[in-house]
Amino acid sequence: MSRGGLPELLAPAGDWERLRTALVYGADAVYLGGSGLDLRAQSKGFSPGELPAAVAFAARHSAKVYFCLNILARQHHLSQIEATLEQLAATPIHGLIVADPGVIALARRLAPGIPLHLSTQANTSNAASIAFWRDCGVQRVNLARELSGPEMRRIRREVPDMELESFVHGAQCMAISGRCLLSDHLNGRSANLGACTHPCRFGYRRHILEEGVRQGQPCWEIEQDRDFTHILAAEDLCLVPYLAWFVHQGWQSLKIEGRIKTCSYVGQVVDVYRTALDDIAARRFRRDTYLRELEPSATRNLGTGFFLPHARGLTLRAAPSYRTPIVARIERELAPGTWEISARHRFAVTDDIEIVAPGLQRPCLGSFGLEKEDGNRIETIHSGVRGRLRSDNPALRPDLLLRARLQA
Repeated sequence: MSRGGLPELLAPAGDWERLRTALVYGADAVYLGGSGLDLRAQSKGFSPGELPAAVAFAARHSAKVYFCLNILARQHHLSQIEATLEQLAATPIHGLIVADPGVIALARRLAPGIPLHLSTQANTSNAASIAFWRDCGVQRVNLARELSGPEMRRIRREVPDMELESFVHGAQCMAISGRCLLSDHLNGRSANLGACTHPCRFGYRRHILEEGVRQGQPCWEIEQDRDFTHILAAEDLCLVPYLAWFVHQGWQSLKIEGRIKTCSYVGQVVDVYRTALDDIAARRFRRDTYLRELEPSATRNLGTGFFLPHARGLTLRAAPSYRTPIVARIERELAPGTWEISARHRFAVTDDIEIVAPGLQRPCLGSFGLEKEDGNRIETIHSGVRGRLRSDNPALRPDLLLRARLQA
């Protein structure tokens, strides 16, 4: 549990920038990797040498740090896993996210002081499995994403002494608990080793499936759009309308997916879920506001996954990315009223810009100036460029995001 008896809000931190962003917008804990053994090979992550600084920074925000070591290991990985565990044993992390029984055994022997959290990759879908993992030394279990709310409630009642965690937002996999072989088969990059190329998101040409016993009789016809189908692609998960359910059922942690997503995504999503949880504690809830604020960060339609049995539930269409782009991130204050920024989208001094402030506060930036890094004034700044923002707005602070004002 985190603040006020609420479930912990657990956010992704793929690198320092996203770590800082997640914490400034109110995450209670972050999960990160960096050893190449953590299912996100594309994420820069953190080396064991960087972890103490990351943990110290999180502590200043009263937050915890969990390290991912959750690949389904092959034999040749074991020596690297042992070396990583020996390094991690000396770090002040608050938990180790694992999925493989062998890795769990090695962790208990080589890093016995670090609590073990079971990854969703372990596909835990019943109370007997949780009891088994508890006997193996696991403290927290992230339940399989294929479970419905009623199934999770029954599990909660059977194992009241275990910490339970669930994903509530982010990408879903078309395979059971992410155990997909498509990427390995098509591109030689295994999803279970952190190198997924997401072929389920590809478009595939229209095709008619014919069953062998009934030859000549089409069984299924896969068709979407004009030429290609995205029949394998799952909607992204969004359970913000149902957060009160998790609070009432006594969940310990609610997890946001996205270690390789941008800091713009991390900041906006964490802000929504932090605010929604705090609103529940304050006995208010603004469902439509949360969904409206999530729309700019969505690149795919959002749905409820398997949470609602026998119903699709929420389906929120993704907003075109050009509607309300994040235009910049505040890096640091150089002098009173002068801020170093990194531009994420083209914008100009004539644009209507708002500050993405924690608590879903969206104050207008007001009049501002732009400069190059050398101090020369400019009217427009482009994506990927660092520059300076001149503004006396009191809501500005390092690590906050700026975006084009959300249109009704």
